[in-house]
Amino acid sequence: MLTRYETNRKANRMKQNGIMRVGIVGAGWIAEKAAITLNGLQECECYAIASRSLEKAQAFARQWHFTKAYGSYAELIADENVDLVYVATPHSHHFDVTKEALQAGKPCLVEKAFMANLRQSKEIVSLARERQVFLAEAIWTRYQPAVGMVRELISSGRIGTPRLVTATLGYSMGDKPRIMRPDLCGGALLDLGVYALNFVRMFFPAPIVSMESQCVKSATGMDLTNAISLVLEDGLLCNLQSSAACVGDNIGVIAGTDGNLIIDNINNPQKITVNGPDRTFVEDIHVPRQITGYEYQFLACRQALIDGILEPHEMPHAETLFVMELMDTLRQKWGVRYPMDSE
Repeated sequence: MLTRYETNRKANRMKQNGIMRVGIVGAGWIAEKAAITLNGLQECECYAIASRSLEKAQAFARQWHFTKAYGSYAELIADENVDLVYVATPHSHHFDVTKEALQAGKPCLVEKAFMANLRQSKEIVSLARERQVFLAEAIWTRYQPAVGMVRELISSGRIGTPRLVTATLGYSMGDKPRIMRPDLCGGALLDLGVYALNFVRMFFPAPIVSMESQCVKSATGMDLTNAISLVLEDGLLCNLQSSAACVGDNIGVIAGTDGNLIIDNINNPQKITVNGPDRTFVEDIHVPRQITGYEYQFLACRQALIDGILEPHEMPHAETLFVMELMDTLRQKWGVRYPMDSE
C-alpha cells in the first residue's frame, strides 16, 4: 500500500514535470477511447494497460503506445509507477478491481456506472475515505466545459425561471451481452439512463419530491427502454428517457419562463442553442474543440492529485451515491435484478 509520503512524492513529481502516468484496466472500446485521449494530452501518459489476456494487452500497448502491458489486473495495480488506475471494465466488474486498487493505495477513476448497485458503491467510497485514497466516477459529461456554460446561462437569467427539463438518450444496440445479461448489469439504465439522471443533477440538485417511471424489458429481464419523471422541490418537472433499442435524438432541453436552452447531445454536448420568448432563436454557443471529451476527467483527476484532495469537485462522492441510489430504486420498481443485488 502507498504511504502518505509516497502519495505526496507522486503529487510533487506531477507538479514538477506535469505528467500523470495512467494505468488502464480492461482493453475494450472504452479503453481505446481513453488511449486516444491520453495520447493527445501533454499532461498525461499512456503508461500501462492490463487485460486478462497478456497477448491482448501487448497488442493494445503496441497500437496505442503504452510503456507496459500486463496479463492481469493485479500486476498493473502493483506497478509503483502508476499514478492513476482507470477502471474501464464493464460496470459489473468494477467492484473487485477497484477494491483491490484502493487497498493498494492506488488512486482510481472508475467508469460509469460506478458500481452495480448502491451497496457496492457505499463500500468502495467508505474504503477510499478510510484509506485516504483518491476516488472518482468517470461520468465524463460532469467534467466537460458545457456544464459551466449551461450553468452560467441559467444563473444569468437568459431563459427566466426553469420549469421543465426533457432529456433523451437512445442507441440501437441489438443483443449485445452487456445489455442483455443480468450478470453484466445489463439494460439501458446503467449504460444510458445514468447520463439523463446526471443531466438533471448537474444543473438542478434540488431534492426530488416524487418519481414515477415505466420500462419495457427484454426476454432476459433487462430494461431496454425506460421513461422517468421527476418533480423537484423547486417545482421543476423533469422527463427523461433512455433506450438501448432505438436511435434517440439524444437532445436535452431546459425550458424556462422566458426561453429555452437546447443541448444537442446530453452524452457529449457540442452546441447549446439559446432561444428566447416564442422560441425565437437567439444564438448558438459551441463548446471548445476537444480530443474526445474524455480529457476533462483525466485533467480533473490530475489536478485533484496535485491538490491532495480525495474526490473531484466536478463529481463528488455524494453525487455518485445519490445517482446510484436512484437507479437502485428504479430497478427495484421495474423488477430488474442483478446477481450481485442479493450478495
